[in-house]
Amino acid sequence: MLRVKNLSFGYTNTNVLQNISFTVNAGEYKAIIGESGSGKSTLIKLIFGEYDVEQGQIFWKDTEILGPKYNLVVGYDFMKSVSQEFDLMPYTSVKNNIGKHLSRFYPEEKEQRTQELLKTVELEDFAQTKVKHLSGGQKQRVALARALANEPEILLLDEPFSHIDNFKKQSLRRNIFNYLKANNIACIVATHDRNDVLGFADEILVLNNKTIIAKDTPQNLYNNPKSPLIASFFEEFNVINNAIYYAHQLKIVKDSELKAVVKQSYFNGGSWLIEAIFNDNLIYILHLNSIPIGTTIHFRIAK
Repeated sequence: MLRVKNLSFGYTNTNVLQNISFTVNAGEYKAIIGESGSGKSTLIKLIFGEYDVEQGQIFWKDTEILGPKYNLVVGYDFMKSVSQEFDLMPYTSVKNNIGKHLSRFYPEEKEQRTQELLKTVELEDFAQTKVKHLSGGQKQRVALARALANEPEILLLDEPFSHIDNFKKQSLRRNIFNYLKANNIACIVATHDRNDVLGFADEILVLNNKTIIAKDTPQNLYNNPKSPLIASFFEEFNVINNAIYYAHQLKIVKDSELKAVVKQSYFNGGSWLIEAIFNDNLIYILHLNSIPIGTTIHFRIAK
């Protein structure tokens, strides 16, 4: 189990994190969300031991996580981290990068393990390609596979799919998060992408104003957002009479006391996002069709 206890940290005289506490069990996936600059990446680096903790403590089981003041080499054998910058060997193959730290004394096991990870990150066809010839997204997948090679007990991911294009992103998420669950590997992911969270995370921590303002399952936070900040992570939303409603909760009807004037329509794939003016404020409604600008519409709230 990872235990973060009353953690505070800052750069120079400015606090970035204040009184942060949470736990992560073996095999559990904890997501950290928040606006840019909220401290997500800093928290990941503190947990990995890249920075010295100023106040509070971090433990993995009975081991206290300490920073550069105490460790000549940053990190611990039981923990791996993948950041937005990849520390790969550019002039060696994808296969050799992944198998770099696997034992040479057991070549069959090493080969089997490497092939398993190549399949997990969908890079079988690039096994012999030198890393310098890969795209940014492919390098990110190599970094993920290499982090998993020695079966860490906990994996720290900072925007893990940010460089990966949409053609591979969905299947790769499923592969990685299913692999972690199947192997009982704890995982902490700092992300701005709701698709890294919905359907996968056991719990979400919401960072804002240096501290955790919410901590709950994805389902509970989505269904009952306590603030516009939380709602904005998931979908387009509206604040009407001090209550938060997602765009899909507003329905256009033939007649209603609630009226708005269409400002724009945006194609959204299976629907259109209607932007309209209601009581001098912008609102957003999901609808099956585009609606001409200037049209007066009636809508109701479907809770």
